[in-house]
Amino acid sequence: MTNNKVLDMYESKPEWSEDDSQYFAEFSQYFVPERELQIQLICDLLSDLPSDAIVVELCCGEGFLSRAILAQYPNYRVIALDGSPTMLEKAASTLTEFGDRAEVGKFEVRAAMWRKFSMPIHGVLSSLAIHHLDTEQKQALFRDITLALAPGGVFVIADLVQPRNEVGVKVAAQQWDNAVRERSLSRRRSLIAFEYFQRSNWNLYSVPNPDPVDKPSPLYDQLNWLEKAEFIDVDVYWMKAGHAIFGGRKSTS
Repeated sequence: MTNNKVLDMYESKPEWSEDDSQYFAEFSQYFVPERELQIQLICDLLSDLPSDAIVVELCCGEGFLSRAILAQYPNYRVIALDGSPTMLEKAASTLTEFGDRAEVGKFEVRAAMWRKFSMPIHGVLSSLAIHHLDTEQKQALFRDITLALAPGGVFVIADLVQPRNEVGVKVAAQQWDNAVRERSLSRRRSLIAFEYFQRSNWNLYSVPNPDPVDKPSPLYDQLNWLEKAEFIDVDVYWMKAGHAIFGGRKSTS
């Protein structure tokens, strides 16, 4: 481990297994469409926060997004949370260069106790995590994030969303396959990553019975839930292959 402070905020009992974590750590660079563009876009969406902002990342994985934020904003602090010991260890290693500007903590995304902080939180980010929550859990999370954020704080979600109809599902499935195939060929110069992607049924839009751990909700519904949770300036910033970046801001009044 590193000298980052590790916050054991909640004993996690995830449906996501440690084997999943190992495979995702190896292949995520191929499985996430336009991953670098997504990371940069999320970082840019934080540009209006206070110069000493505190940002919380939910389900931080290996810590690459948190690292990008800390590198782009030299006075920001990040609290990177995950439920996987494998991912926490990797994130701690990824963020060690930033010293006490980075904290790595264990949590369970469905639990509520971690959603109250002793300091003002200016941004909350979630990448490929919220689709593991059901409808009621998503709405409860959105309400709790509103309460946790300081006035003017932002909530940015990068996640899988559920198309409304069969045509949308087919488009998302094909685009995701194409994106992974292209990244596998361009980055690995082989189809190894793409073949594993298909063999493991990772593309939930192309399998008849997706893993029950995946519960993506329609984007339109989630935008409405954000507004009902009293976020303002709710919008969609990017979308491709069933993946979307969207969010909103807490009012200053």
